Amino acid sequence: MDRFQEKLKQYKERIQEDIQDRVNFIRNYVEKAKAKGVVVGISGGIDSAVTAALCLKALGNDRVLGIWMPAYSNPIHEKDAKKLAETLDLNLVTIDVGPAFDAILSEIEKVEPLSDLQKGNTKARLRMTSLYAIAGQKGYLVADTCNYSEIYVGYMTKGGDGLADFNPVASLTKHQIRMVAEELGIPESIITKPPSADLWVGQTDESEMGFSYEDLDRYLLTGEGKPEVIEKIEYLHQISEHKRSLMPGV
Repeated sequence: MDRFQEKLKQYKERIQEDIQDRVNFIRNYVEKAKAKGVVVGISGGIDSAVTAALCLKALGNDRVLGIWMPAYSNPIHEKDAKKLAETLDLNLVTIDVGPAFDAILSEIEKVEPLSDLQKGNTKARLRMTSLYAIAGQKGYLVADTCNYSEIYVGYMTKGGDGLADFNPVASLTKHQIRMVAEELGIPESIITKPPSADLWVGQTDESEMGFSYEDLDRYLLTGEGKPEVIEKIEYLHQISEHKRSLMPGV
């Protein structure tokens, strides 16, 4: 067994303890903040599914609200979001941010046309705007869903999915997230689906990053990998440092 698989095996041996630690973290953080509950942006993907499941274990379904926010999204993600809600007994509401995206895009592009990347980032920020409006009105907190693998290379939108009040999965790699998902009974279709931020048609995490999650997680857990892959990972880590730091001031 190589070192990467050994690391995953070691995590598997303590996974129930780790899940309980995360549940306790959520419960204590929400209580300390005097918040009434939590909102979670549900994407139909595995990270938001695990985040929602942990929040439900910590707070119960009367204090957790899932928000599905399509913006011309792939129908498979809506199907999986609904399947997740049924499986976990998660209260799920839909807020279509597509019309808002159309309206603001026409105004923004008076300056200049946006690339697919910037259009996608705009969708992500509209989703976070929606989550904070609901959370503020209800006296809830916003749960972040970004995992450690994404955070390390900056694979999140500043002011979008990289913005929240707390994060119960911030130290879990993508492979560990999958292991937790299996323990929590997340639907198989969500666990095995190619990861995607659903920012444009055909977009997937790995094609955009330029390496696989196995490459990334192997490096994060063992320090091992092909030199050219490690170089790219560290380059992305360096140029995304501003996403992980508080705004500088003088």
